[in-house]
Amino acid sequence: MSIRFGTDGWRAVISDTFTFANLRLVAQAIADYVWEEAKTNRPEVVVGFDTRFLSDRYAAEVARVLAGNGIVAWLTRADAPTPAVSYAIVHKKAIAGVMITASHNAPRYNGVKLKAAYGGSVGPEEARRVEAHLEAMEEAARGPNIMDYQAALDQGLIRRFDPAWPYYEHLSRLVDLDVISAGELRVVADPMYGSGRGCIKEILARTRCHVYEIRGEMNPGFGGIHPEPIARYLRALASAIQAGHGQIGIATDGDGDRVGAMDGRGNFVDPHHIFALALRYLVEERGWRGAVVKTVSTTMMVDRLARQYDLPLYETPVGFNHIADIMLENEVLIGGEESGGMSIKGHIPEGDGILMGLLLLEIVAKAGVSLHELVADLQATVGPAHYARRDLRLRHPVTKREMVARLTEEAPARLGGVEVTQVETTDGVKYRLADESWLLIRPSGTEPVLRVYAEAPEPGMVETLLAYGEEVAAMER
Repeated sequence: MSIRFGTDGWRAVISDTFTFANLRLVAQAIADYVWEEAKTNRPEVVVGFDTRFLSDRYAAEVARVLAGNGIVAWLTRADAPTPAVSYAIVHKKAIAGVMITASHNAPRYNGVKLKAAYGGSVGPEEARRVEAHLEAMEEAARGPNIMDYQAALDQGLIRRFDPAWPYYEHLSRLVDLDVISAGELRVVADPMYGSGRGCIKEILARTRCHVYEIRGEMNPGFGGIHPEPIARYLRALASAIQAGHGQIGIATDGDGDRVGAMDGRGNFVDPHHIFALALRYLVEERGWRGAVVKTVSTTMMVDRLARQYDLPLYETPVGFNHIADIMLENEVLIGGEESGGMSIKGHIPEGDGILMGLLLLEIVAKAGVSLHELVADLQATVGPAHYARRDLRLRHPVTKREMVARLTEEAPARLGGVEVTQVETTDGVKYRLADESWLLIRPSGTEPVLRVYAEAPEPGMVETLLAYGEEVAAMER
């Protein structure tokens, strides 16, 4: 089968592999999986969708297939962010959830995220079981069971609902809206045409904050950009701030599970800084304790803070599902990754850009200073830390195992004149240096791309580390 689940579901190009016919097959495989998990004769599954082209239609087809298999499908009335849909699974005590989204990927993609009863993504084992059902259907030449939409509505097998208000109430227990309100912040919210549109504005509607939202209208093509909250796609946010519409900007990705920010000077504040600021705030202002979980590609500022506060630290492979595994088994204070997916204690094990955007507003309001000043203070106390990432295209996909073996065997003794003290293989190969710089080289598992990440105390060293990664990529071309 050409349909394979990656670290967070199945994604493919619309009208190429992502077709209605293939989606119905995936929905049937999910239905078979749900019945394996079911402890009731009428299991329930939450189905949501983002703002992409045909996402609403795709979600309705998934609901029809679930209904055709005797499963109640709670289908959102309109587009909704992934964390809201994921929270609805827990709130409704459903057995699973399906989110139609390709998250931050280019507009030509769509996808399916499969969620577990606890609100986070299913693990690799569960994903393999869905794939096994797909393969069994192919071998048996069995198609999907599908029910007429209106008949399913009439019989209560498809139920439309709005996940927003239970989700908003939950978030209001995790962030202090009174603190945010007292700050009287002027905020520019940028959902990047994604399904996080309206969320921050609606949550803060009864506060003394002024929220100016941009790119909140329906635009399935996302204005021709990737709906990913990174600097090169946030020029509209920078322009809005420079035009005087706000003193801080909060951006969320296509399905609202990632966050990025911008200070009042139009400087991008990346997830590394948001993670570190949140960790410091939760410990020093709220007095919270617990484990800290980060992916291998996330800043050393988090490590230094965890050491300072004597908190256990876990480092995982890239992908929020790995963070979720630890959140389910331990008392975790905060978990996150460099791409902007983060969660905190008391929330579901799911990246949530809306939650983290609100928490960042609380941090700024409580401090009574600008985001720019908070970032500068962070750099002075647990930095300096400069970071960059490059995705280098290869002619052909590389085998991760072979590359890891080679880069481990051929590990340099020094990089940029600094001793390499550790070589780690948690996900790809990570060279740790004596000055706490690091270089991570990860082959993509889905496309011929080598991802190179680097962090160092000064920008020149970052460039030196990235150059070494480019040399490695050149050898594979």
